[in-house]
Amino acid sequence: MSTTTFSALGVPAPLVAALTAAGITEPFPIQQDTLPDTLAGRDVLGRGKTGSGKTLAFAIPMVARIASTGRQGRKPRGLILAPTRELATQISATLEPLASAAGLNLTTIFGGVSQQRQVAALKAGVDIVVACPGRLEDLMKQGFAHLDQVEITVLDEADHMADLGFLPVVTRIMNATPNTGQRLLFSATLDNGVDKIVARFLRNQVLHSVDEATSHVSAMTHHLFEVADADVKKDVVEALASGTGRRILFMRTKHHAKRLAKQLTASGIPSVDLHGNLSQPQRDRNLAAFSEGTARVLVATDVAARGVHVDNVELVIHVDPPAEHKAYLHRSGRTARAGSEGDVVTIMMPSQKGDTLSLLRKAAIKVTAEQVTKSSASVTALIGEVAPKVTPAPVTEPARGRSQGGTSQGANAQRKRANRDGRGQGEGGSRRGSAGRSGGRSAAASGSGRGGSYAGGSGRPAQESRGGSQGGNAQPARQHSEQRTASAATAPSRPRGGKGRAQSTGGAIRVGSVVRPNVRGR
Repeated sequence: MSTTTFSALGVPAPLVAALTAAGITEPFPIQQDTLPDTLAGRDVLGRGKTGSGKTLAFAIPMVARIASTGRQGRKPRGLILAPTRELATQISATLEPLASAAGLNLTTIFGGVSQQRQVAALKAGVDIVVACPGRLEDLMKQGFAHLDQVEITVLDEADHMADLGFLPVVTRIMNATPNTGQRLLFSATLDNGVDKIVARFLRNQVLHSVDEATSHVSAMTHHLFEVADADVKKDVVEALASGTGRRILFMRTKHHAKRLAKQLTASGIPSVDLHGNLSQPQRDRNLAAFSEGTARVLVATDVAARGVHVDNVELVIHVDPPAEHKAYLHRSGRTARAGSEGDVVTIMMPSQKGDTLSLLRKAAIKVTAEQVTKSSASVTALIGEVAPKVTPAPVTEPARGRSQGGTSQGANAQRKRANRDGRGQGEGGSRRGSAGRSGGRSAAASGSGRGGSYAGGSGRPAQESRGGSQGGNAQPARQHSEQRTASAATAPSRPRGGKGRAQSTGGAIRVGSVVRPNVRGR
């Protein structure tokens, strides 16, 4: 670590004070190399890995430049584009203390949540916008986001944006910013079209390759464990997850990540999952549990490989080896961050051996495969101190049947309870029928029930139908019912039956448009 200070690099005093308050007193190499150029307003192409301190490398010059010019309106003057909502949130968290110290405000824009708060923030006026490309372009099309006053733009992890197919959107967003603005681009690689973005939007850029894409492996110890079958793999994974420190376990699919987190939690190892199927509140809640230590294990898909910045992750486990070497490097970059050390374990089945060895060669990782079980010395050494088992909280199923939120006292509710309580009482008692809800809509019909007279053939005694309601609307209902009952006494009884069925003259009934003999006396 260099002994050069932020002040010596030209960082304004208010920002130095904010950094000191956060415990950051010495710049990392990428900050030391880039800050003289970025603070001078030059375009910079940075090849720094995640975890190397590159967020501050672009946050400091952005805040310093905007604070020096003063607000001239409500439109944003600083723009940071990030590929994922997790990374955008992490950038905002790093940027917030600096912006606050300089009297600037910022907002974070990403999809998966309502845009109302984001729109309200833009209308109120913001100095810096940290955004994912998709949602930002949506707000631009709707007329809520205007970038014509942006003075400095940052593209963070441009290679990942290329992998996700965002470069066409990024190009359109960059075209909406002034050509005279300063541009900073950080990317581990320049493939998949990133080089075209550099050529189009950066002018006379200064290249800083302080940390090449693979240089961070020196701070890590890599392990390659071969397991005999799925059962051995399950035991090894559970053993490695049982230590007291933070661990991140990577899976290929969302379903497998969710299932493994549940299995570990059920076995006494508090775990949370992180993948694309979670809503933003669920992601925030799970990340908070992992950051605060409520859960020691995070089981994630590659969505977390670049967007999760949590300190003191001592072990990364590739439970499922990734599909390509760049994903391996970015997954592994969750440990050994900012000068610390960490271990990375890749677990492979015999059928995965060829692909895994090829992947590691492309990532420039030299490691020897080792056959292991959960009791192997290499496994127990990585476990360290075993954390006490935690009994998972019981999952309470919601009560079925009657609502637990209180008892309704309305007239309809009381009638329903009376019907329910009197259901199935036998002959001569109260029976609930299919048409009895009318409360005495028709007169007593002979032969429609057993042991008494039933209103409208419903199976409910006529007396109960007229007098059973206790609600506030009961009196008008009884009067109306009695009037209809009196008139129905002199009228032909309407037969029971389905929709469209009406009694016909001459001993026949009509069903729809077909007239059939009323052979059963219906």
